[in-house]
Amino acid sequence: MPVPSSFNDVGQDRQLRSFVGWVWYEREVTLPQRWTQDLGTRVVLRIGSAHYYAIVWVNGVHVVEHEGGHLPFEADISKLVQSGPLSSCRITIAINNTLTPHTLPPGTILHRTDTSKYPKGYFVQNTNFDFFNYAGLHRPVLLYTTPTTYIDDITVTTSVDQGTGLVDYQIFAQGSEHFQLEVRLLDQEGKVVAQGTGCRGQLQVPNAHLWWPYLMHEHPAYLYSLEVRLTTQTAAGPVSDFYALPVGIRTVKVTERQFLINGKPFYFHGVNKHEDADIRGRGFDWALLVKDFNLLRWLGANAFRTSHYPYAEEVLQLCDRYGIVVIDESPGVGIMRGSEPQAHLGRGLTLIAHTKALDPSRPVTFVTNSNYEADLGAPYVDVICVNSYYSWYHDYGHLEVIPLQLATQFENWYRTYQKPIIQSEYGAGAIPGFHQDPPVMFSEEYQKALLQQYHMVLDEKRKNYVVGELVWNFADFMTDQAPQRVMGNKKGIFTRQRQPKAAAFLLRERYWKLANDTQRPPAARGSQCLESGLFHV
Repeated sequence: MPVPSSFNDVGQDRQLRSFVGWVWYEREVTLPQRWTQDLGTRVVLRIGSAHYYAIVWVNGVHVVEHEGGHLPFEADISKLVQSGPLSSCRITIAINNTLTPHTLPPGTILHRTDTSKYPKGYFVQNTNFDFFNYAGLHRPVLLYTTPTTYIDDITVTTSVDQGTGLVDYQIFAQGSEHFQLEVRLLDQEGKVVAQGTGCRGQLQVPNAHLWWPYLMHEHPAYLYSLEVRLTTQTAAGPVSDFYALPVGIRTVKVTERQFLINGKPFYFHGVNKHEDADIRGRGFDWALLVKDFNLLRWLGANAFRTSHYPYAEEVLQLCDRYGIVVIDESPGVGIMRGSEPQAHLGRGLTLIAHTKALDPSRPVTFVTNSNYEADLGAPYVDVICVNSYYSWYHDYGHLEVIPLQLATQFENWYRTYQKPIIQSEYGAGAIPGFHQDPPVMFSEEYQKALLQQYHMVLDEKRKNYVVGELVWNFADFMTDQAPQRVMGNKKGIFTRQRQPKAAAFLLRERYWKLANDTQRPPAARGSQCLESGLFHV
């Protein structure tokens, strides 16, 4: 079984595709001699994600368990690989993808007890969300080393004071209380612009280059490099640990009607995504990721939402480098009244700790998503995100009612809460190659016409308090089988193979116009000079 990937679509076994329960991964690796013999080396096993519940053994010894399929976890295995003459290491991971009312996302197991219709012991997994419950080792599994005294975590926040960038850092170390910390901040040319010492401090950068979103500045996504070096004295001499962290200096502020980045109004125009593709399922794939980012850049999108769970770290790192603003979601999708609030809170706190929501591309963290009673949280958030599917899930085919219903939606939300609003989902399904004029549902023409009806109202309301629009969805994606799903959800503006439908060209024209009208620097308006050259390998 390849790693990373979902196990469901790799084989030809129908039972494996819909399997619910325990699966087992095992691999034996040979370790470098220094790792197994140098007691000053710490050996760590890191698992990018395992969906959903994982138990891990090394050389037959239980080392860690983890619940939640979307965040990394790790274990120090030094004692297990440095305890004898063996240079090999057997890693065993058992994964259970069963979803219950106590998991995030939640689900239920439905037992079919009528033996005249179903075999004895027959059951199915039910879910309250509209994407396939892919499972397996979705992200890389790595072994890495550090010294026994090492840098454990770095937290950075930034602000700006009259053109001077302020970078506040806090560094956590483990293994000893006796060490020295040196901190340097380098610009993109490798020049040291600020430096400090100790676990906590502030670096000041005169005339700082700010991190700007894509299409909002001639030089978007400017990143400094924060270099941290920890040194400790040992019997063998000084030993160092080193870590470099990309840092963007920027500010975020929310008013009653605006979302401000670096003091300037920012309008979200982008997409919702899924970690989903043919064969690999939710498995991480560099080629697919770079293709998706090139499509985002072609589209003129400046933002996306990680629906409906935290994405791989590599995705977020590319957002920092491309200047794509991220709405980073918790996995709390499909929560119903009576679900476990403690589990949701715990995963949310883990997400914030892991992704460090104040990193440059991630100014927004969703505390809940696509839930039936999400409005209960509206008083406690800074920005309200609303999903609606007028003339799709009701008033089928009646495009003419969209403007009134959408305007009423915005007016009711703003009247009640006086907070900026993002239209965080809207769209219609379109089967590629289906054409009908006048438009009918599931044709490419209907998808395009429905989006146009939304855009008329969005153009009016963005003058006041609407601060963004994210189409559902970037690309077609797989779901459970159902009569209303033709080999998955077809609301993508791209196919699952990343080919454009008619709606993609409509949104491309709209997004570049929005960038010219609202966010582009004066020197760049009237051209598409910022469309290329942002990413450097």
